[in-house]
Amino acid sequence: MATQKYQGSCHCGKVKIEAELDLQAGAGKCNCSICAKTRAWSMMIKPSAFRLIAGKDALSDYQFGSNSMHHYFCKHCGVRPYGNGNLEMLGGEFYTVNVACLDGVNPTALADMPVRYSDGMNNNWQASPAETRHL
Repeated sequence: MATQKYQGSCHCGKVKIEAELDLQAGAGKCNCSICAKTRAWSMMIKPSAFRLIAGKDALSDYQFGSNSMHHYFCKHCGVRPYGNGNLEMLGGEFYTVNVACLDGVNPTALADMPVRYSDGMNNNWQASPAETRHL
């Protein structure tokens, strides 16, 4: 499958995004403190592949730790459709798109996506944690 333009939104629809994604490239799940609690399932993309269509005023921003990542969520429904950050070890500026917030994607296409796991709990981001079933 090639890169396609996808639309996404928060639960209440106030925040709308557009992203160019290749679902077959896979998405990530992590066991760090925020990803594990929110069951984040995300794809990392370059800024040129992301667009906030609506809802900038509906967003709140949560940061913690090194403050290198913006975890945006809708202040009305609480859903996190995307985030962004800037880390040299990841190639500079990036966006993360919550795959679960994509609208109209065939469930089989989501189920068939490869998933990469990261051991963020132990700051061993390139390795998979020993247990992933709960993620």
